[in-house]
Amino acid sequence: MEVESKQLERYADWLDTKFRIPGTKITFGLDFIIGLFPIIGDIFTLGLSGILLIIMIRRGASGKALSLMILNTSLDATIGTIPVIGDIFDLFFKANKRNLDIFQDHFEGDKHKGSAWPVVITLIVIILLIIVGLIYLIYQIFAWSIDLINS
Repeated sequence: MEVESKQLERYADWLDTKFRIPGTKITFGLDFIIGLFPIIGDIFTLGLSGILLIIMIRRGASGKALSLMILNTSLDATIGTIPVIGDIFDLFFKANKRNLDIFQDHFEGDKHKGSAWPVVITLIVIILLIIVGLIYLIYQIFAWSIDLINS
């Protein structure tokens, strides 16, 4: 397990923190570099992050740990698709390092054990709140448009 852990650390390092911007403490990896290429780069880096998740699944990470890792990867992939903002987000979020930390905490620190349901339910509630907020926003824009037309 120790050899595999070191390999996973190297893999996550290459993806998220292998290089440093000179004169700063800001690090980046292949995830950031490849992600600079719109759409194709984002899909490719999602695949690279997926490889790390598959390895962790095969090593027996719990449902809770996996749901947290999938949430990190999904957030990274979703925000990463937004031009410029996604690239800046990639510089600082480092989903692969976060996932590695969850994985190591799970096996070495005995954390993140148990069911995925608390994470899944929280995520569903957040998504529902976003949907309700968007519906309300659309309604307000529509009402404003009608008022503008009637004026």
